[in-house]
Amino acid sequence: MGQLKPIEHDGRGITVMWFKRDLRLRDNDALKTACEQNRPVALLYIVEPIMLNDPHMDIRHWRFIVQSIKDLNEQLAEYNSCISILYGAALDVFAQLHEKYKIKQIVSHQEVGLTHTYSRDKSVSHWCKNNKVEWTELAQGAVYRPLNTRKHWPQLWNERILSFASQPELENMQCISTISDSLDSQYIFAIPKPWLTADDNMQLGGEKRAWYTMKHFFKERGKAYFGNIGDPSMSRQTCSRLSPYLAWGNISLKQVYQFSLTQTERKGWARSITAFQSRLHWHCHFIQKFETESAMEFRPINKAYLDFPYCEGNEEALRLHAWKTGCTGVPIVDACMRAVVKTGYINFRMRAMVVSFLCHHLNIDWRKGASFLGAQFLDFEPGIHYPQFQMQAGVTGINTLRIYNPVKQSIDKDQEGLFIKKWLPQLEPLPNPLIHQPWVITPMEEAMYDFNCERDYYFPIIDVEKEAKAARDRMWAYRDKPAVKKEASRILKIHTI
Repeated sequence: MGQLKPIEHDGRGITVMWFKRDLRLRDNDALKTACEQNRPVALLYIVEPIMLNDPHMDIRHWRFIVQSIKDLNEQLAEYNSCISILYGAALDVFAQLHEKYKIKQIVSHQEVGLTHTYSRDKSVSHWCKNNKVEWTELAQGAVYRPLNTRKHWPQLWNERILSFASQPELENMQCISTISDSLDSQYIFAIPKPWLTADDNMQLGGEKRAWYTMKHFFKERGKAYFGNIGDPSMSRQTCSRLSPYLAWGNISLKQVYQFSLTQTERKGWARSITAFQSRLHWHCHFIQKFETESAMEFRPINKAYLDFPYCEGNEEALRLHAWKTGCTGVPIVDACMRAVVKTGYINFRMRAMVVSFLCHHLNIDWRKGASFLGAQFLDFEPGIHYPQFQMQAGVTGINTLRIYNPVKQSIDKDQEGLFIKKWLPQLEPLPNPLIHQPWVITPMEEAMYDFNCERDYYFPIIDVEKEAKAARDRMWAYRDKPAVKKEASRILKIHTI
């Protein structure tokens, strides 16, 4: 990432700035803290085996991360600095750096991640204590650790998000730019060529790209945000598309929210800006929920749903495969699944609908689909993903039970079938309303449009109406159980704002 003049080790030891989901230079409290230390600083991103093996991670995420670091290094070159990408378990990397440079301090943001990253952080904390290394962890957004009640959380949210955005004094930083040169070869990471090749179907990562996307949204795209938020085609243009930049920290929630406040007086924008700001308020709510009860990665937050009667065996495998590959025979579901696999994005309404279809119509355990969709979403954020997944799966016992009718959603949100036609071109000959439910086509219509559902597409793998009724019966039967209600009461006490 650049050959810059090294800073000699002078006995003061070093500060390590550990980048994770905070790949930005501005409003970065951890980087600001690192810059303020009177000692050389090593800027690091660690590619860890636990992340390479994580089923939620896909090459799309690694490309985005590499693009983000490349962008930062282009900016850091002005300050004779750069972020080094190292490989290995975090503990091993720190031990090597400690041996070579004597680490005095590690600075990072708290990561509300998956179980394996949380376990790693606990191990790092233990290592730091044993080696007399100070680890300064700083909060991101409005997520508080620990927080066992939401009584004052709205006020806490305001305090964090409306506070001054920090500006690291990069000109004062003494960066060890060539730190890789002194490490054992096993810690040197050679970026795989596929990670360096951009995918034209995916958004590009980087702090500069994040700011461009936000400013472009408020310049023109966002005016139609409110009206098109549910449309699977139009939302690709009129939604902010900031979610991957927020997920990987190319831009902070504080920066986005404060920028939105400067736009509130624009004529014709009121409903869109209000709706957009509302989404930003909910962003940290879900992450806080996951921070407080992270076991929901593996089990329903309402433990009374642990024995819920899901489909099993060969039928489950067939249904799950059809859902993952976009071959269920329900056009809007299949179009969404093909779109998200190809582009890393579908809007919120469609995300809710495909999860609802998986868990209710197909009656598949939500855990069987959670990591798969996490790997598809370019904006995968564990703290949002798992609470939302469980909410749509109906296993919280507190949220409104939503069993989306995929045909109705298709007709309402993709009236002309434009989204379906893009991702399922074989259905293009069909008019409304047949394109939304091609299995109801009559023999006369088959001849008229030269279309046969079995030959040109698929018959639905389930009876949509029948399975929806069965799902309602199952879910309401559980909803009324005393154990579910008892757990729901516990959850409400902890997570209600």
